[in-house]
Amino acid sequence: MTDPNALTEADAAKVRGLRRMKTVATALLVVVAVVYALATWAEHRGAGAWAGYLAAGAEAGMVGALADWFAVTALFRRPLGLPIPHTAIIPTKKDQLGQSLGDFVGDNFLAEHVVRDKLASVGVARRLGDWLSRPAHADRVTAELASAVRGGLTVLRDADVQAVIGEAITRRADAQELSPVLGRLLERTVADDGHRRFVDLVCAQSHDWLVKHRDAVLTAVQGGAPGWTPRFVDRKVGERVHRELVRFVTEMRDAPHHPARGALDRFLTDFARQLQHDPATRAKVERAKSDFLARPEVQELIASAWANLRAMVLDAAEDEHSALRRRARDAILTLGGRLASDERLRAKLDGWVTDATIHVVSGYRAEITSLITDTVASWDARTTSRKIELHIGRDLQFIRLNGTIIGSLAGLVIHAATRAAGG
Repeated sequence: MTDPNALTEADAAKVRGLRRMKTVATALLVVVAVVYALATWAEHRGAGAWAGYLAAGAEAGMVGALADWFAVTALFRRPLGLPIPHTAIIPTKKDQLGQSLGDFVGDNFLAEHVVRDKLASVGVARRLGDWLSRPAHADRVTAELASAVRGGLTVLRDADVQAVIGEAITRRADAQELSPVLGRLLERTVADDGHRRFVDLVCAQSHDWLVKHRDAVLTAVQGGAPGWTPRFVDRKVGERVHRELVRFVTEMRDAPHHPARGALDRFLTDFARQLQHDPATRAKVERAKSDFLARPEVQELIASAWANLRAMVLDAAEDEHSALRRRARDAILTLGGRLASDERLRAKLDGWVTDATIHVVSGYRAEITSLITDTVASWDARTTSRKIELHIGRDLQFIRLNGTIIGSLAGLVIHAATRAAGG
């Protein structure tokens, strides 16, 4: 755990700078005090009017130096450890200072008009378009996206994803009644003669099968004949059945307007109507759908589909020359080019960015500024005073230097004016 009181290298450098400036300011005070003592001694010895001027200037310089030392020291600690009122301001008022700083940032940096004006001057869409339209940058974004995809797919557990997908498919299928959808699809298919090719294929395949499997048809007929009929009769019947089947299928295959085709059309039309409007048929379809989704083979199919999709995406993300990455790169370059040239698109994107930023800033301003107030509140008084002194203490020492110099000059001027007035 990091010690909040520990000094970093930057803090150590600031400490050294602060000590040097304190030494300079104190040394100047000592010099002025020595000058005052020597000038006062010389004046009493009759050295002349110059000694009085020098003593007055040095005296005023000491007063200025001490006053400014007190003022600077009172910000961070009690001067000489004395319990003087309104001293050690930062340690005693750190929570109020933190709250004031947070309010100042919220009111002046996170105000809606400030954020809006800043984003408008930045031109996010234009800069983004110029940046993305460069091939090197598009390559970089594509590589980062590929890394993000790989990382995301690596973190995801296959079992969890499969469970979610399976549950989503099952829930969606249960919520959507399948029978009316199938009925409307079948109705439109029959109305547009979309089933004709399928019927042609079935007739052609049936004809070929019957021709190639004549013995199978004869065996089936003979197997279903009564036991008391002679074998040659059963075979004759089987041959007749086979010839009639072949003739029927051939005529149905070759005649587009065959009566059997019309009967099939009527059957499909009636079945489509039942799928949409017959409660019993719809209930049967729903039961069949539920039984189908509940089968382990279907769940395994869902699992294997996710595994295959995951492997495919990972392979594409790994391969710099894959079609997926090439298309992603082309899309990024296209987007960059459009942002760079299309003012309307830039305005739309800038509006989205501005609205999103304003929403975050307006809705979470208190949480953002609380980062300042809570951080300051978590510091102890000594740490707070120390951190602030390290950042501004060196500059404050110039106040002591200026106080000494300005005080000396002011004392000299006042003494000269007094002498001139006859004092």
